[in-house]
Amino acid sequence: MPTDNQDFIEGLVGDLRPHQPLTLRRGLAIAVGSTALTVGIMALLAGLRSDVMTGHFNPVFLLATGLFLMLGVAATFAVISMSRPQVGNTHGGWMWAAAMAALLPVSAGVLGVADHGSAFFQSQPAQGIGCLVNGSLLGLITGGALTLWLRRGAPTSPQQAGLLTGLAAGSVGIFAYSLHCPYDDLYHIGIWHSLAVAASALAGRIFVPALIRW
Repeated sequence: MPTDNQDFIEGLVGDLRPHQPLTLRRGLAIAVGSTALTVGIMALLAGLRSDVMTGHFNPVFLLATGLFLMLGVAATFAVISMSRPQVGNTHGGWMWAAAMAALLPVSAGVLGVADHGSAFFQSQPAQGIGCLVNGSLLGLITGGALTLWLRRGAPTSPQQAGLLTGLAAGSVGIFAYSLHCPYDDLYHIGIWHSLAVAASALAGRIFVPALIRW
């Protein structure tokens, strides 16, 4: 160990390199870019619905995709904020968006009970599995981008950051795939599209914390 204080300090900082700070603007730019990439890849591989191309939207489709997009935006914003911890900083805004999006599966369940439990059979399960798988896979783009962002930051709650990363990924992924999925009924959207979000959130909670620990 050097005996001279100046030499000691220089030895500690000699290998340090400047890093670009994590700004909210850069984080949002990455989020917007990953969302656009997700939609672009989906459109290229699967194509867009005819009503999306013409601008004549089904009300249920418009409401559901809007709720998933809102949830994706809220969860993404929370993840970006969590990479830059501050005293008194809270990340609870996403809960309101999650509560609104939860109305989709809840409504499907209520209608299914009123319709003698036929919700699952009316939800087009054969095609629904495709929505679940494809929406989750598309979400990996946003999930990967947010995970890399968190690795550069200092999230103080890796478990919550992982959950929100998965929630954002699933919401963006199913939003993108909804632009292709031809089914507008509440049963299909409330069950299978919501399952894609839930599955991604669970995967994020399990796998992401180990990837972003300091």
